[in-house]
Amino acid sequence: MMTPKVHSLTGRIDMARMHAAFLSVKRNKGAAGIDKVSLDMFEANLEQNLEALMFDLKHRGFYHSTPLRRAYIQKGKGQQRPLGIPTVRDRIAQEVIRSLLEPIFEPLFSDFSFGFRPNRNAHQAIEMILHYRQLGFRWVLDADIKSFFDNIPHELIIDLVAEWVADGNILSIIREFLTAGVMEDDFFLPTLQGTPQGGVISPLLANIVLDVLDQRLAQAGFRFVRYADDFVVLCPDKPSAEQALAFVSHIVQDDLGLSLSSEKTYVATFRQGFSFLGFHFSFSGVTVSQKSLKKFKDNVRKLTSRSHNLSQKAIQRLNRSLIGFSHYFATPFSRVLRQFYYLDCWIRKRLRCMKFKRISRNDNGRLLNRQLANLGLVSLYNLT
Repeated sequence: MMTPKVHSLTGRIDMARMHAAFLSVKRNKGAAGIDKVSLDMFEANLEQNLEALMFDLKHRGFYHSTPLRRAYIQKGKGQQRPLGIPTVRDRIAQEVIRSLLEPIFEPLFSDFSFGFRPNRNAHQAIEMILHYRQLGFRWVLDADIKSFFDNIPHELIIDLVAEWVADGNILSIIREFLTAGVMEDDFFLPTLQGTPQGGVISPLLANIVLDVLDQRLAQAGFRFVRYADDFVVLCPDKPSAEQALAFVSHIVQDDLGLSLSSEKTYVATFRQGFSFLGFHFSFSGVTVSQKSLKKFKDNVRKLTSRSHNLSQKAIQRLNRSLIGFSHYFATPFSRVLRQFYYLDCWIRKRLRCMKFKRISRNDNGRLLNRQLANLGLVSLYNLT
C-alpha cells in the first residue's frame, strides 16, 4: 500500500507562522551565529526581516543556510562536544520547518520514545523502565550509538522525510540545513553527514531517523525506552538481552548506516546497575548517577570559587543551580536523601571557604548553618 503523503506544506508558511517561530526562538535565547546578528538586532527590524525570510522560504532555490558557528561544551574529562550555532535567521527558518513537520510525524512515533516530544519528558521514561522492572524484566541492554548526531547520513534523513512529505521545496530547505557547513577558526568545514547539535530542527530529525529502530524493536516484540539517542532494551533474561544486542546492532548498522559504541554498550542487570538520563539504577533503587554528581559539583565549584566574595547575589546564583538539580532528581521514584544530605554539607563547606579564603573546620563555628540559611541558601535535603 502506498504511503499517504502531505503536499503543499510551503503554502502553509505565512506571517503568523513566521512570528510564532520568532517568538519560540526568542524564548530559547541563544547566541548569535557567524553573522553576529543577535536576537535584539534581528527584532529591531522584525517585520522586514521576517517578510524577507518568508519570501525565501516560499520560493524554491531562494533560501540558503549560513554556515554554523562552531562552539564546544564540556562532555566529560578531557572531552568536548561540538555544537553548531545557526544564525538567528536560520534558527527561525528551522523552527518554521519544524512546526510544519512535527504534526505530521508526531502521531507516527512510538509510545516508548520520550525525548524532545510534546508532553513527554525524562521522568516518564524512567517510570516506564521501573514499570518493566516490576513486570520481571530484570536484564537491560544499555546501548549507545557512536557519535549519533554527527554521523546520520543525510540521504537517510531526506528519504525518511520524503516518505511522508511530497513538497520538494521543503525537502530542499532541509537539505540546506544539513549541508550548511561550519566555520571554525576562520576555516569553512563542509558538513557531509550528521545534523548539528544546536540546530532547532535536529531533535525532530533525530527522532524521525530513530523511529526506524523503534518500529523494528516493537515488531520484534522487544520492550524498550528511548530518549533521543539514549535508549535501553528491557529483557526477562540474559539470552534475550544478548539477542537484543545482536538485533539492535544489525538495525543500527544496516538500516541506519551507524554503529554502536563498543565501550558504552553493554548488557547488565538491575542488581549490577546501569545509568540512564542522569539517574543510576541498582538493587537499592534509583539515585543520582556519579557522572551527574560530578557535573553538578563542577558547576558548584565555579559558583563558589574562593576568588569571589560571599554575598546574597552569589547565594542567589547558587540557589538557581540547586533548585534545578533538585527539581530533576528529587522525584517520587528516586532515593536521593542521603546524597542530598552530603551535598548540602559539601556546599556549606565550599561557602565557608569562599567567605574565609581557606579550608578549616574551625570556620564551622564562625559561619553557622543558620547564618547561611539567613543569607537565603536553600537546602537540597529540605527541597525533597
